[in-house]
Amino acid sequence: YVPYWTFDAATQSSYRGERGTVYYETRTVMRDGKRTTQRVARVRWRAVSGVVARGFDDVLVLAARSLPPAHTDALEPWDLAAMEPYRPQYLAGFRAEGYTVELDEGFNVARAKMDRVIERDVRFDIGGDRQRIHHVDTDVSNVTFKHVLLPVWLAAYKFGGKTYRFVVNGRSGRVQGERPWSAVKIALAVLLGLILAAGVGYLWAMQQV
Repeated sequence: YVPYWTFDAATQSSYRGERGTVYYETRTVMRDGKRTTQRVARVRWRAVSGVVARGFDDVLVLAARSLPPAHTDALEPWDLAAMEPYRPQYLAGFRAEGYTVELDEGFNVARAKMDRVIERDVRFDIGGDRQRIHHVDTDVSNVTFKHVLLPVWLAAYKFGGKTYRFVVNGRSGRVQGERPWSAVKIALAVLLGLILAAGVGYLWAMQQV
């Protein structure tokens, strides 16, 4: 069992930014000695401001340093609604790791996750075709947390003299980890891509003649 922190919070964010509306201008250019017209995209910006609110429930943060967060993050989503209150018998026959990421550090990670969601909310609230965000001020309240243990299978295998680790979500079976890569196959794929690109470029050039 791997330790996690989960955080709940209510947030209200005031922002300042700009809403961009795309419009098109037609201009005349000379191409191959011929006069032709083309449409050029322009953006008209307008200053905006507003407030967005978002409640967060069970923002999950890994509380151990023994596993790469990139691997454990990929095991989400977890069925957190099915969690049970702690009982010692649940851990019988299994290893349970203690947390090594302190609560304050875990909350900082959770805040970063919240901020990314809030940024999406702000962009949606700004609207338009494009958005610029100049400033966001977020008030966080009603923060609560839980320390939970989630079932993760850990395994490793050797290939070509190197050890590769992978993890499995013990609830859903989702797998994430390291895998060997063939340098020869990657080089051949890159070479094939270059050949195809050159072929397409040649055909396009012939059509322009």
